[in-house]
Amino acid sequence: MELYLAKGEKKEKTVALDDLFLTKSLPTTAGSKMLDGYMSLFDAEVFTLLSNSGFALGGKAKVGEFAIDLLGETCYKGATEKDGKLVYAPCELVKDGEVLAALCLDANGAPRRGAAQSGLVYLKPTYGTVSRFGLVGVASSGDTVGICAETTDTVREILSVIAHHDDKDGTSLSEDACISINKEKKAAKVAVLKDFIAEAEADVQKSIYLTIEALKKSGVEVVEINSDEIAAARVAWNILMSAETCNNVSRFDGVKYGYRTQNFTNLDELYTNSRTEAFGDLIKTCILFGSETLSDKNYMKQYDKSLRIRRVISEKFALLFKSYDAVLLPATSKTSYSVEDVKENLTLCYEENKFTAPASITGLPALVAGGVQFIADAFEEGKLLCLAQIIEQEG
Repeated sequence: MELYLAKGEKKEKTVALDDLFLTKSLPTTAGSKMLDGYMSLFDAEVFTLLSNSGFALGGKAKVGEFAIDLLGETCYKGATEKDGKLVYAPCELVKDGEVLAALCLDANGAPRRGAAQSGLVYLKPTYGTVSRFGLVGVASSGDTVGICAETTDTVREILSVIAHHDDKDGTSLSEDACISINKEKKAAKVAVLKDFIAEAEADVQKSIYLTIEALKKSGVEVVEINSDEIAAARVAWNILMSAETCNNVSRFDGVKYGYRTQNFTNLDELYTNSRTEAFGDLIKTCILFGSETLSDKNYMKQYDKSLRIRRVISEKFALLFKSYDAVLLPATSKTSYSVEDVKENLTLCYEENKFTAPASITGLPALVAGGVQFIADAFEEGKLLCLAQIIEQEG
């Protein structure tokens, strides 16, 4: 599953990094031909923290081009498949026992979909509690470092290491706020988003109802609700994500670093041909959509309106969390995807993120366990891990 392997003997406390984390010892490509063979001069802050705590780098895992796709299928090295199904490479490394855990950049929900379909535990912490210094930027207002592992205890252990303030990251929160997410807390009441469940296939719905039964058996109160405001997250996040990704990848122009075309006679051709030859179809689509969104004629009616929708969704969540400890919804509509699924629909990832966009657009913590997803209030990771522990105990 690895794109690159670290040198040396395998150690018990090994972690894999997806290919958006900068490392001095291994190339960082962000899944794109544009960065083929790129070597960083420094390590990502989270890997430095892990190294200082006794963890070793097991390798770099394949990732879709700039992490905006469904399950890594747009990686320039090719999709990762298992038994004819698409799988998310970092999650499969954990599932196959190659590494203890994997760290992923969660930009458009691919790690959550991968963890749900691999039956693993995955946590996307509150935005700003884990440093993003040393990561390839994608959608900056939502990018978050997530942790994938087989057990809740492993996720909790790694979270305690990487959740810290970092002066090198302008979005990093205070040390007190970062450390607070490690506190153990009990979740007593969960809201189930019925309208989201209705859009998932039968196998996913079965997992959700089994989870609900496990929660009730453990004394957690479960209430079904609807929320039209939260459903609006998908369209708003697609607009914001495309605009921000378009802005971030504008640095890859074939001049300073990365891929450079051999076919040019002037500067315009150097820019155009380098990007045309190196970028894949999905990222090109994202760039065009993002550019149109940020144009003078569309900025206010698309980008600015999406920012206002973000505020409305955040306010709706804040209201829900006055009565509930977490909300439950699917992480994906299907238990598996095939290569044909994404070939038939290039922008399937823009549709499937209806389930992951609510946590991405608000920066709220999200957890996947038992194939389902929970979202909690900011800094309430302890409640999410409590729910994951219940699911583990109930099998």
